[in-house]
Amino acid sequence: MGWSPLPKTASECQSGECKFPLMREATTMKATTIGIDLAKHLFQLHGVDQHGKTVLKRQLKRDQMLSFFTNLPPSLIGMEACGSAHYWANKLQGMGHTVKLMAPQFVKPYVKTNKNDAADAEAICEAVTRPTMRFVPIKSSEQLAILALHRARQGFIKARTAQANQIRGLLAEYGFILPQGITHIGKHVPELLEDSENGLPGTFRHLLMRLHEHLKMLDKQVNELEDAIVRWHKDSAASQTLAQLPGIGPITASALVASIGNAKNFKNGRQLAAWLGLVPRQHSSGGKQNLLGISKRGDSYLRTLLIHGARAVLRVAERKESFSGSWLAGVMARRNPNVAAVAQANKTARIIWALLAHDRKYDAHNGMAA
Repeated sequence: MGWSPLPKTASECQSGECKFPLMREATTMKATTIGIDLAKHLFQLHGVDQHGKTVLKRQLKRDQMLSFFTNLPPSLIGMEACGSAHYWANKLQGMGHTVKLMAPQFVKPYVKTNKNDAADAEAICEAVTRPTMRFVPIKSSEQLAILALHRARQGFIKARTAQANQIRGLLAEYGFILPQGITHIGKHVPELLEDSENGLPGTFRHLLMRLHEHLKMLDKQVNELEDAIVRWHKDSAASQTLAQLPGIGPITASALVASIGNAKNFKNGRQLAAWLGLVPRQHSSGGKQNLLGISKRGDSYLRTLLIHGARAVLRVAERKESFSGSWLAGVMARRNPNVAAVAQANKTARIIWALLAHDRKYDAHNGMAA
């Protein structure tokens, strides 16, 4: 069987000269909206025309995706925000398509039948056209790279904490109770290894030495990743702007800039705070408002960083001359410290939106964007 070259233009396929059925189908397709159910190897597509009539139902292999959408006229493409979604979104946007990502929980109500790939693709196709649908900002390759550093650092920190707790627990079986904190392990474990009269068996000494070396390796990985994040922070003007806010350092600033992207995707600061899960959760009915605790929606990593930073602001606020009579002083007087920390984090999120959306600088004297 001889080798046939790919058609050079879409007109070759439209005129019937194309020997590749998949590419000919794409060039003659009249779908204006397409829903894609993403997977590792097999992708389910569902497309409708401008009147909402189904014109496409098919399954594509991974190596067929790019060739199919390259020859497809510019369309609105919807996908769930899951693994590899940002990769495909960037690829399809580069081909001239309009791509929108949605949280899976917002797509689920549009599934009309039992769950399968075809039903999911149809639900995505319908959900992406809803005027009130909330979409996930598409991240660039640079944003994904810096967020990967954050995720890897977070994983190493979790492993470091687990390793430290394991060492502390094993030593407790021999009657050695170490103070809390990783720094105390680095101080006391070498002393225990050097003391030959403390009753530790030789087998356990070798194990303790191995675990301590692993702990030091994890700590080194965390520090190296932090250095990489700080270097990126110094090269980012937006990240340096956010670092001027109280309670925000290079780690929090870089994570916010990489996650938020274009702040103008949010209508106002409250929408950004809601996206971070820092606003009250409602359970209202019958015209009676019932506000509960914070919704905890969105990225828990960003929310944790902001609340920890807010706690740092609360610790030093009382020592400042401007604290008396301030907004924060009133909140701390009325509510407990945890509620005050969340309120401060909410306020910080709104200031962040003003700085990023309007390209402003932070005015430390007035505590707002200038």
